[in-house]
Amino acid sequence: MKPIISVALASSIALSACGPSGDPVYTQFYREAGAVVDTGQFGNATANNTLVLTGERQYTFDLANRFASEVITTVNFAFNSARLDAGAQDALRQQARWIRQFPEIRFRVYGHTDAVGSSGYNKQLGLARAHAVVGFLTTQGISRSRLEAVASFGETQPLIVTQGRERRNRRTVTEVSGFVQSHPTVLDGKYAQIIYRDYVQSARAESDLSGNVLSDLGSE
Repeated sequence: MKPIISVALASSIALSACGPSGDPVYTQFYREAGAVVDTGQFGNATANNTLVLTGERQYTFDLANRFASEVITTVNFAFNSARLDAGAQDALRQQARWIRQFPEIRFRVYGHTDAVGSSGYNKQLGLARAHAVVGFLTTQGISRSRLEAVASFGETQPLIVTQGRERRNRRTVTEVSGFVQSHPTVLDGKYAQIIYRDYVQSARAESDLSGNVLSDLGSE
């Protein structure tokens, strides 16, 4: 005797097959409750916050990568000069707008030179360039306590390997260095507030990213 397949069972088999795009078509038959709603990513936000709070994931590392990808972190200089030209100032204004979003974060500015001149002189020149950048950022509303011009690599880390003049080697690079240790948000471990404020600010027009607005958000 041939087995009899009920109409309901046949329908469930048909509905659980693959759709036109090749993706499975989920049905209410033979699946746990909530299978369609939970695609496997539910709870990722909580897991991420837990990793940050326990130190397993470095939020500063993520911010450093984001900073490097969203703004121009490098400015260049004329030969034997630490003066910021118009292009450098425009890049630093962009950096300042980004930095103002995160009052909990500290930054370092590294100065570089090309290979022309003595090592000692180039080290001093690179540091002078880093100080010039820090000085300009402070005029854009960034606290000096959050900015460090503590290192100058001089001529030792060129982008272009040459013994001659090379503008691309005469530069400063701004990088995320860590959290401001005295900030109450960090001491309380409320990293989620930092992330939340990041989402709020991302919905604002660039012209609204003023120091007053950001400080008000940060004081909540």
